[in-house]
Amino acid sequence: MRLTALFTIPRVLRHSDAIGADLPPDDAVVLDAPDPSLRLALAAATAGDHAPAAELLAATRAHAQWERRDACVSRLARASLHHPGWLEAWLEEDPEDPDAVLVKADQYIHQAWQIRTAARARHVEADQFRAFHAVLRDAVPVISAAAELNPDDPVPWRIALTQARGIQAPREVFDTYLAEADARDPHHEGCHVQALQYLCAKWYGSHEEMFDFAERAAEHAPPGSRLHALPLQAVVEYLIADEETPDHDPYGPRADAAVARAQALSDSYAPGDREAAGFRNHLALVLWSLNRYEEALDAFRAAGVHATTFPWTYFGDAREEFLEARSDTRIELAMRIPFFRPSPRTPDTGSPDWERELSPRSLAIASTGPTEVAQAALICGYSLRTAPAGRHHTYVEIVPDPVRGKRAALLPEDPLTSAADNFTTAEDWPALVLHRTPERSSFTLLHRGRKVADHAWETAAPATDHAEAVEAATALARVYGLPDPRPLAHILRATGDPARHQGELVAALGLPPLPEGYGGQREILTDLPGARVLARRGFLAGMRDTMTAKDGVHPDRPAEDAPRPVRWWVTRTLALLLFTAAAVYAWWTPDIGWFRSTVSSAVAVYLAAKLLRARRRRALSSSPPPAAS
Repeated sequence: MRLTALFTIPRVLRHSDAIGADLPPDDAVVLDAPDPSLRLALAAATAGDHAPAAELLAATRAHAQWERRDACVSRLARASLHHPGWLEAWLEEDPEDPDAVLVKADQYIHQAWQIRTAARARHVEADQFRAFHAVLRDAVPVISAAAELNPDDPVPWRIALTQARGIQAPREVFDTYLAEADARDPHHEGCHVQALQYLCAKWYGSHEEMFDFAERAAEHAPPGSRLHALPLQAVVEYLIADEETPDHDPYGPRADAAVARAQALSDSYAPGDREAAGFRNHLALVLWSLNRYEEALDAFRAAGVHATTFPWTYFGDAREEFLEARSDTRIELAMRIPFFRPSPRTPDTGSPDWERELSPRSLAIASTGPTEVAQAALICGYSLRTAPAGRHHTYVEIVPDPVRGKRAALLPEDPLTSAADNFTTAEDWPALVLHRTPERSSFTLLHRGRKVADHAWETAAPATDHAEAVEAATALARVYGLPDPRPLAHILRATGDPARHQGELVAALGLPPLPEGYGGQREILTDLPGARVLARRGFLAGMRDTMTAKDGVHPDRPAEDAPRPVRWWVTRTLALLLFTAAAVYAWWTPDIGWFRSTVSSAVAVYLAAKLLRARRRRALSSSPPPAAS
């Protein structure tokens, strides 16, 4: 580790909490969150009912809502791959329905790319390519039928452009498809995105051709159109290209112009607007990649809870990449602020949507009594509220502290998971930490201070991979002593209703039912019988209470203005003298390195500050009250 990095660590610990404090927590972030009507259609489709999907797409066709229609068709086509049957039933009921045929056409495209994967061509096996091209050839008559059944619809031509890219169609075919799309909607975003992919260097074009096309489309786009962000997608494709960037980047000015155009477009949308999520995610990625961290933080703030598959899927799991880039942005900004400078204040933009509606509701179920939890939680670093849950379990939730503890800055972002990680260490009983938002429900199982299993259900997400579900179910069954993990695996692979599946898992594990109000109110244990607050403690105080408390009693935290005993003053005064002498000697002696000298000085300053603060409080508490006038 470089010496400069060591000096920036204290800055990160001091300032990282304040930077981006208004960003939604990790558990509130959802990938490709659908709007309410699409969510209803997807949930019904996964249950085998195509009626809501038919009604939704018919409305988009009747009102010529081509952008919305494109997004809905794509999501329904993806869902049909993981939940077969409902689309076939729809086509059997009405083979000439233009909406059903359109979803079927797009299903071929998604199926083909699922076979090929998103890997570079050199990493795709020959058998994959043969199957990929076979599925794309089978799609041709279905795409043609979709275009004929609804001649005014540009969405079949978006599908045709994607198919043409996959089968390596010549430029004449591509130009014909693009002209057909422009004739129906000259500013259709989906068609332009697919055309840009065809023209980028990794497929059949070049950086120059790609940028020219994107900039031309943006120049002719009407005000507020998302095509103004198309050059930004060209920047992303340029940044991920496998090639060396020259010292003088020829596309640097064009990238800066694309960013400025996208920022202006973002300013015209409300913060957290789902419609702007796509280009705001691209904007955050580009700014983060260019080390423009302050602007990247603004882009993440504007995106809110809405992460999108593209462009993050280029680098791995899309949601995890989004969260990692967001966290890295906060750390980089914290490293640039001098330690003794005040932390930046959060912009006052009112209560964001995620705080009012999407903030995760969290609850842990510990498989032991409240007394044992109280004893184990003495040094967890958070204030907790516990309540008995039957005879052998305890509900646990976080009680927000006005000022976050110093150790909390060193722990992962989610407080309850961090606390459970701490209070299950060296204990035989596990804790199941549950989170819930309107779009997403999840759990993390902690046992003996380590994560054993975790899982998340999302409203419109496909079923979890069977092997992953079996692995998580086996871990759950082992910890809770269940003989057969298969019912658990079935629950983990369920889709469509995250809250219900989370409740089903809790019941299948033999745990107490979730308290009434979970998922709605922030703190739900307040009125339960036996509920009590376990106040947060400093590390040394927690260690002392751990060794001295009897029968698992969690003593109340001393009041801030309580008088200090003589022993407290003597021990800290002696420690101050000792560390002051050690610091003077360390800095005076050249054989002792800078690290030990710095540590001794820091401890001496800390002890002096503690004594000075206590002396001031003592003087204030001992002064007589003012005389009445």
